[in-house]
Amino acid sequence: MPKRIGLIGGTVFYHKDFFEKAEKKIIETNFGPALVALTEQIAYVPRHGIDGGKYILPHKINYQANLAVLKTLDVEEVIGVNSTGSLKMSLAPGTVVLPHDYICLTGIPTTAEDESLHIIPMLSEEVRSKLEKAATAAEVKLIDRAIYWETPGPRLETRAEISLIANFADLVGMTMASEATIAQELKIDYASLCSVDNYAHGLSETPLSEGEIRASAAANAEKIFSIIKAYLNL
Repeated sequence: MPKRIGLIGGTVFYHKDFFEKAEKKIIETNFGPALVALTEQIAYVPRHGIDGGKYILPHKINYQANLAVLKTLDVEEVIGVNSTGSLKMSLAPGTVVLPHDYICLTGIPTTAEDESLHIIPMLSEEVRSKLEKAATAAEVKLIDRAIYWETPGPRLETRAEISLIANFADLVGMTMASEATIAQELKIDYASLCSVDNYAHGLSETPLSEGEIRASAAANAEKIFSIIKAYLNL
């Protein structure tokens, strides 16, 4: 039987018929418990939890446990589905983006304890290549190069912050850099499909609202899920 792929996503992405009959488990890791939903082909970790009333904010996510649980399940490839704000007017809400690099200057969690663990942070080119092929098979337009900037959250960014980081990145979010780094520490191949759900603060004259961001994420989830299904058939 082929090994499961790992999938990490948010609350909007979880609510799919595909996961209705998934076996849900809480598994202990060296970094604490992690919730995972298992099908024959996917080990799915809902980074913000399943219960909408107990939403886990980005700065409270146990990234180490979420990736460690996939390691214990012998997962070798992980796809992160990450909600983002666009830093470029050319990347409109509704776009699906495959980042090739990322920036985080505010500190990333780590699995390193007493040992020296110096990695060169990279997204997996193998997983990225397969995602490109899957998007083509699913007939979903994919922007295949972009730089993701992670901020710590839970607040959104100020206009001044967006003005600054837009000079160096294309997308802004709160989760992907942490996941990518820890995956690499654990020797798991990781790449991300980013859902562009809004223009970042100040790019558009229309003020941001959480409801609009969630609505855009739900619409984009259909496209991303079709890419995931094509990925499973590669």
